[in-house]
Amino acid sequence: MKKGKFLIVAIGLVGTCFVARAQRTIAEASFVYKITGMNLNNASTTVYIKGNNSRSEMVSQLGKEITIFNTKADNAVILKEFSGQKLMITLTKENWREKNATNGDIKFVLTSEYKTIGNYQTRKAVATMANGKSFDVFYTPDLVPANKEYDATFSNLPGLAVEYEIESGNMTFKYSLAQINYDPVPVSMFDFPTSGYRVMTYLENQKLKKGN
Repeated sequence: MKKGKFLIVAIGLVGTCFVARAQRTIAEASFVYKITGMNLNNASTTVYIKGNNSRSEMVSQLGKEITIFNTKADNAVILKEFSGQKLMITLTKENWREKNATNGDIKFVLTSEYKTIGNYQTRKAVATMANGKSFDVFYTPDLVPANKEYDATFSNLPGLAVEYEIESGNMTFKYSLAQINYDPVPVSMFDFPTSGYRVMTYLENQKLKKGN
């Protein structure tokens, strides 16, 4: 009887070790997402993470938008390059929280639906936003970013988003993970530019959008 119990415990420990090995925590990498949707051709977003630093670059035929955020320093910049114009918007930690208020407390309900997408075994989760809107996301629990603040949308997701759709106004955009690169990310990629951009604070940009 004791031998039987010992065997069951041993099998359980082996299973636990296997699960632990199967899950990978990512502290440094870059993720490339292809974006499809209305009026978008060859659009993509590349996300870089290194420790507490994160950088996302969205590129389309309209131009480029880069967001650099450091969770330790709690500050960020948004760089916009459209129609020959180069704008740098500076954000304090309070600005950053305000900007991500809608996406910062998304609740995820994990379902029993699984799907193979490319090389990834994914699980479906239903996300509910603070404004009541919801969307589906397929994620892989095998890959977990160490920096949970790299994207406020997925800070509560127990894995890496592989495929999802986001509504913006009357348009819907689909994001699909196309590539992961584990090469070291240069720390210089998270430096804020010191020249070449028209500088504006987040509050000034918000007033400009409202026409004030």
